[in-house]
Amino acid sequence: MQAERTVYVIDDDEAVRDSLRLQLETAGFQVSDYPSGEAFLEGLAEVGPGCVLTDIRMPGLGGLELVERLKRLNFSNPIIVMTGHGDIPLAVLAIKAGVVNFIEKPLDDEILLGAIEAAFLMTDEMRGGQEQLRAVEARFAILSPRERDVMTGVIGGKLNKVIAHDLGISFRTVEVYRAGLMTKMGATTVSDLVRMALAIGL
Repeated sequence: MQAERTVYVIDDDEAVRDSLRLQLETAGFQVSDYPSGEAFLEGLAEVGPGCVLTDIRMPGLGGLELVERLKRLNFSNPIIVMTGHGDIPLAVLAIKAGVVNFIEKPLDDEILLGAIEAAFLMTDEMRGGQEQLRAVEARFAILSPRERDVMTGVIGGKLNKVIAHDLGISFRTVEVYRAGLMTKMGATTVSDLVRMALAIGL
């Protein structure tokens, strides 16, 4: 079982935790459960990639307070809250605080598993985006200082002759640098280059 498929269940009701463990393990997930938000925070150092499924109303540290605490700690795993019908306003606040979804009790199997799968898909997409960003940063890092100067001119919409004038080099030299940086960056068009530049904050 991959660690990425771990669901961290937080609920003060032991019967609910046991039921969710059986349901989620049957669906192919690995499960770690906690009786309170405080218990989850105490074991946070051992929490790996995965999805958090927490009740919103618990004694002590409630679900909303837990979410806010985790966000302050830059916790990146997706969080889903379980809520009773009367807790919808709280659930909306949780969404604003960064929760990816909320599901109402009594839990519907299809809705629960769908929400968890969607949370994992979101994580995969974010991870893919981060990997792409690191790849662009690595490509940019191998550009020479002059290639970076030319790139700045290109993404600024300047013609080669203007870049040549600004840098005090020949038109032909700009063409050579431009071709080289496009190859190194893996860009086939100027729009590709602009998107990469924006991604890394240029």
